[in-house]
Amino acid sequence: MIDLMSFKTEILVTVILLMVIIGINTLSKRAIRRFGRTSSIDMNSRKIIFYLSNLLFYGMALVGISLIWGVDLQEFSLFLSSILAFVGIGFVAQWSILSNLTASVILFFSHPLRLGDRIRVQDKDFDWTGKVEDISGFYLFMRTDDGRRITIPTNLVIQKGIEILQHDDEEEENSEKTFED
Repeated sequence: MIDLMSFKTEILVTVILLMVIIGINTLSKRAIRRFGRTSSIDMNSRKIIFYLSNLLFYGMALVGISLIWGVDLQEFSLFLSSILAFVGIGFVAQWSILSNLTASVILFFSHPLRLGDRIRVQDKDFDWTGKVEDISGFYLFMRTDDGRRITIPTNLVIQKGIEILQHDDEEEENSEKTFED
């Protein structure tokens, strides 16, 4: 029978690591939620960032626990590089999935485009002008002025020029001004 007292240090460090990871994950979710609210980002877009942060933090916890419990660092790095090579081949085969997810993260954190904005997609072949209805992990959905619903992959939103004709909050301010007049 295994004596648990001989693993007292490993158990204690594992519990501390898990508490730290859960605490940091909770704080990051609060920050993402707060940033999403102040930037008028819908919950579906925030869910993508929540999933990616969970993946990051629990992956770090798995690596940390493996090292705490004495997994040989050389064997662990060989295992990790094999897994990353396998995942990398899968993502290269499906590069559009990775580029769309990356573009969604960029749109979430640093692009001024928001739900309800009136935009024009600057493309020489198409003249799409309309209102942004939704931004998901892979697509931007917009309703054009002539009533069509256009779906644009998020990586193309990053690549193409997007002219923001009117922010949603500007539309509310203008309607309030006309209401007051």
